[in-house]
Amino acid sequence: MIQYITAKDAAEKWNISQRRVSILCSENRIPDAAMLGNMWLIPRDAEKPADARKNAKKKSDLPRPFIKWAGGKSQLLDTIAKILPEGLGCKITKYAEPFVGGGALLFSLLQKHSFDEVYICDSNKELINAYSIIKDSCEELIKELRIMENEYLTLSTIEEKQDFYYKNRNTFNDENLNDKNSVAKAALFIFLNKTCFNGLYRVNKNGKFNVPFGKHMKPVICDEKNLYAVSSALKNVSIKACDYHSVETFADDKTLIYFDPPYRPLNVNSAFTSYTEDSFNDKDQCELAELYKKLSCKGSKIILSNSDPHNIDEKDDFFDDLYAEFNTRRIDAARVINSKASARGKIKEILITNY
Repeated sequence: MIQYITAKDAAEKWNISQRRVSILCSENRIPDAAMLGNMWLIPRDAEKPADARKNAKKKSDLPRPFIKWAGGKSQLLDTIAKILPEGLGCKITKYAEPFVGGGALLFSLLQKHSFDEVYICDSNKELINAYSIIKDSCEELIKELRIMENEYLTLSTIEEKQDFYYKNRNTFNDENLNDKNSVAKAALFIFLNKTCFNGLYRVNKNGKFNVPFGKHMKPVICDEKNLYAVSSALKNVSIKACDYHSVETFADDKTLIYFDPPYRPLNVNSAFTSYTEDSFNDKDQCELAELYKKLSCKGSKIILSNSDPHNIDEKDDFFDDLYAEFNTRRIDAARVINSKASARGKIKEILITNY
């Protein structure tokens, strides 16, 4: 006689979400699973099915950031992976990334864990528009990018490419390119990111994109395979254009939150925080810390990254004091956004967790 356990018990046993167990049952991937009312029952000795989602994809087919973004976390994924809390996809069934940026950690987690709910947001409306368009209108976006890429690559001189870049930058900044042209705006956003100086996104006080031409001869502007992979990964992700405070209504004791705010500048020359027309100063860092503490009291698991003031001044304990009751780790990172190659290199960053 077969002995059964509940889907909840199986989820805890296999370290996946209860929703994932139900999906496996509905796909007939758990032998002898049975339905009682609206509840799945699992044979006690059943083995966890292999994750066909992972096995079906090559590494090159997995989603990765579709743009270059200052402060992107691709280089720190292995380090962050080592400090992730236990129970992802099981006891922790929700994930939120309020300063999503390039989304390196987002895409890494979506490859490896099954969440019931995922929420991302950013105050950069153009960035969020690109995410939304990739999710909902990927094919239309790819058509636009193909046209732009083909035209750019057929230009033979750097002067012609430069003229083409500034023409499109002006179009991107044109207020007449409104929400009705959101696909075109997303295509321009990606084109500018691929062809501007160092992949930066910076605006002036009027909110106009003002990064100069990057002198790229043969950039990959339309990475079709990755765009489709990103679109698939975002299928069940909630995407909002708003600031980080909105995560408070989403968060609970089943949520993992990753805060990656604009970094506190190490000195006046590195003060690059103008991804929107609003800067992010020490007052904002303190306000974020207050929300961190509030969400910690709700039971959310939280990771926060930032620059380490000790790189410049060993006595500058700004973050050590601000997050005194939490765990602060100092890790090696590479400074990659700088106009001078000589100013790039290894520095320390901090990761702050509440667990």
